[in-house]
Formats: sequence, C-alpha cells, structure tokens
Amino acid sequence: QASEAEGGLQTLEKKKEEEEEEKEVAESAYNAPNFPGTGTLLSLRTKAQDKGPVENKLELHPLQNRWVLWFFKNDRSRAWQDNLHMVTKVDTVEDFWAMYSHIKLASKLSSGCDYAMFKDGIKPMWEDSRNKRGGRWLVSLSKQQRHIDLDRLWLETLLCLIGESFEEHSTEVCGAVINIRTKGDKIAVWTREAENEASVLHIGHVYKERLGLSMKTIIGYQAHVDAATKSNSLAKNKFMV
Repeated sequence: QASEAEGGLQTLEKKKEEEEEEKEVAESAYNAPNFPGTGTLLSLRTKAQDKGPVENKLELHPLQNRWVLWFFKNDRSRAWQDNLHMVTKVDTVEDFWAMYSHIKLASKLSSGCDYAMFKDGIKPMWEDSRNKRGGRWLVSLSKQQRHIDLDRLWLETLLCLIGESFEEHSTEVCGAVINIRTKGDKIAVWTREAENEASVLHIGHVYKERLGLSMKTIIGYQAHVDAATKSNSLAKNKFMV
C-alpha cells in the first residue's frame, strides 16, 4: 500500500512538473525579450499532436496559403531591414490561433513597432517585386481607438487574409501591416497591382464591410509608388470607398 501511494504521488508530481513546463513555454513565447512570440509555437503544436492515441491526435485544418508573421521595432541606430524580424510561419488554422495567442496584442506594443502578415515569399516592404506595382487600403485610427478598436480591427484584418475573404480577388492580396505610432495607429491591406481597378475596389468594399466601418467612414487606397515619393500624409488616394 505504501509503495502504491508513493507511485501515485510521483505520478501527480510528474504531471505537475509537465504542466509547469508547458506554462513556462507559453510565458516565454509571450514575453520574448527581442520581439513578441517566437520559436516555441512549433514545439507546442508537436506536443498537441503527440498526446494520446492516434485517433485523438489534433486534426489540422490547412489554409489556402502559408502566411508569415513579421515584427518590426524601430531602432534608429540600425538599418531598416535589420529591424525587421520574421516571427513564424503558419499554414493551418491551428497554427494561426497558436501564434495569435502567444504574441503581444498590437495595442500593447510600444510606439514605433509594426506587425506584418504576408504570404510566404513576399517581404513586407515596397521594394519586393510583388509589392512595388501595388498599393494599400489604409485605415487611420485616432489615439483613443487604440484601446477600443485596434485589436479587434487588426484581428479581423488577419482573418480576412487567412480566410481568403476577397473571393477570386484574394490572389491580388499580398498581406497586411499594422503601425503603432504616437500620433495615431494605422492598419493597411496591401495588394500587388494598383492599376487593377476592379480587384482593388472589390477588396476595398469587402474589407470596409468586414471591419464594420460606417458608411460615413471613408478609406483610401494609395499606390506604393506615390507613397514612396511623398510623405504618407501627402500621398493622394487613387481610390476611395
């Protein structure tokens, strides 16, 4: 009886140790010092898949595209590209939610930081060959909206991307960026061809509807070539919805 009790106690202690280890893994992902959420998502996914018999393993739901999450932290002492870090890649619904739940919310990032989610193979910069002929639908937010609307709008933007919400025009979508700035935050959906008016307008209408913006709210589309030669505030809107 004593040995059975001791064995049961060891089992409980081992289970407790495993739970504490998993908690540490999750916390380390959330509190990573250099940029939010990194590295541990694959191990978390592997653990989930390996638990229990074959019939109880996690069934993954593939996305139509593989997406890459990028993080940018403005450090004026370094080159722009050196401040851009790839966080992780996701190609299933489960990967996406694991990633989203283990990074800081956009509203918690410090001023000067960006998140970007782009199709695998496309970097979140104007110079990328699949971006340079394109543009972006831009949503500008007031300071007050950071703690009210920002996280909801960004999550809805990400769901539009991974859910291919723009139907056949989803092939025109490159990715999305959120800029955390002192004067006001911005969210933008990037497309690859600014001259493709039908696709650009379809994406703009669907995006505005998905964000739940009022009819009175106007969002504009800027071609990257215009925004690159002028400050963002002076760049003209090519389209508006």
